[in-house]
Amino acid sequence: MNSQLTAFITLSCISGVLNLYLCLYVFLKRYHYTKIAHLFVGYTAFVALYCFACAFGMIATTLGSIKFWTTISYTGMAISAPLGLLFIMQYIGFNITKKKIVILLVIPFISLIMVATNDIHHFHYRVFEIDLVRGVPYIHQEIGVWYIIHGVFTFACMFVAFLLVLAHWKETVKTYRWQLIALMCGQFIPMIMGFVYLMGFTPQGIDPVPMTLWVSSLLYLWSIHSSRLFRVMPVAKDAIFHSINDGVIVLDQFYRLIEFNQACRKMFPQLSKSMFGMDFAQVWFIVAGQSMPFTLETREFEITLTTAEQTIRTYQVRITALQHDKGILLIFTDITALKNLQTILEQQAYYDELTQIYNRRAFFKQCNQAYREAIEASTAFTVILMDIDYFKKVNDTYGHAIGDQVLVHVAKVCQSQLTKGELFARYGGEEFVLALKGSTLAEGEALAEQLCHSVASQSLHTTEGMITTTISCGVAEVIHPEETLYQLLNKADQALYLAKRAGRNRVYIYKE
Repeated sequence: MNSQLTAFITLSCISGVLNLYLCLYVFLKRYHYTKIAHLFVGYTAFVALYCFACAFGMIATTLGSIKFWTTISYTGMAISAPLGLLFIMQYIGFNITKKKIVILLVIPFISLIMVATNDIHHFHYRVFEIDLVRGVPYIHQEIGVWYIIHGVFTFACMFVAFLLVLAHWKETVKTYRWQLIALMCGQFIPMIMGFVYLMGFTPQGIDPVPMTLWVSSLLYLWSIHSSRLFRVMPVAKDAIFHSINDGVIVLDQFYRLIEFNQACRKMFPQLSKSMFGMDFAQVWFIVAGQSMPFTLETREFEITLTTAEQTIRTYQVRITALQHDKGILLIFTDITALKNLQTILEQQAYYDELTQIYNRRAFFKQCNQAYREAIEASTAFTVILMDIDYFKKVNDTYGHAIGDQVLVHVAKVCQSQLTKGELFARYGGEEFVLALKGSTLAEGEALAEQLCHSVASQSLHTTEGMITTTISCGVAEVIHPEETLYQLLNKADQALYLAKRAGRNRVYIYKE
């Protein structure tokens, strides 16, 4: 065995040992790493198999044993190339599915079968025999049709993987670029050496690729320890940008559209890449069907839009300037569900469940503010307390279901007589309250009389027949500025008590 062949075997074995070490090292620590470590284990295992098979092929002494080790080397070489591509794809952020794995492994498995059965069909090698001049283990070979198909596929896998890594160079923080260098060398070195082999610059039948794979193995090993490959991955911009649930729009310094993510496309289906370069005001008019209801100087606000399906969506919009005044970022967060929940909670907290008018809590919250404003502005302020006459008798006679209908009926009749946005609420039980900001005692009395007449004249149709209901009212007006709202309501309550004692279905006003 000459020294040149010995060097070839030694280098191939070194590559095999280093890849086997990488495979076992990452496998034993796989639980401490990210998911791409599993693909890397498979990748390095098949590379190691490829290197060792090539080394054993170079020490073979018969054509049969050379063919055997060639078949074994193809097991490693054919499968390692697509596994390397899958490893790079997952590193970049692609979603690796079983379907993608199966598709990429179809040609390698066919290649393996073609090499193993080449003596039958000669589709892979048209000629595969010992070189008559050099002797074993040098091989004289002439390639067949499937050799070309396999070669194109293998080169394509490595070239695509190399381009994927290269495309994300600028987006990777400098600290982690050594990871990219290791990954690029892992694809670039075998690709170049394969080209050198095909050009005939090496002895025929001697594959130079395994002799150089130790270089990429050392880079992988160094990257694992120095830049924490498998522990911290510089995930590409696209993987993050398009996985954000919020809609993101990027504008340049001239407010022209330059980017948007998939979530934003779902929010605004009319958005398309053909709009890149357009002024954002024009883009907004196209996607929202209206002029911008905001300025790009506003930092945070909410907007409500009607979609093409006629559903109403509410978005919280945040606008952030990019560094060095190179543009701005618009982030759209869909808060429709939150707003709907807020509306439901407000409805439950501030509206009477039965009559759907304000409840006691909402009345005091709204009325306290209006009362303070009236006092500060020296404006008239009047309240009316109303009570349904003989309501207990209605419940005892017809039942609580009819009693509830009476409450709803009275509330609707009173609402039909209110036109100025008066504060109307259910005060408790069968009592209602009405606050009239800017109305005098005389105006309050007139409205109370109108409400009494309307309720008495509009009977309620029920399954038990017609039910006529009346109400009694007590009216009071603020006289002293130091008077509180509770004191005012107490005076109205006293007037209501007098109205009920006087025979009901009437209005009494409070007098000092």
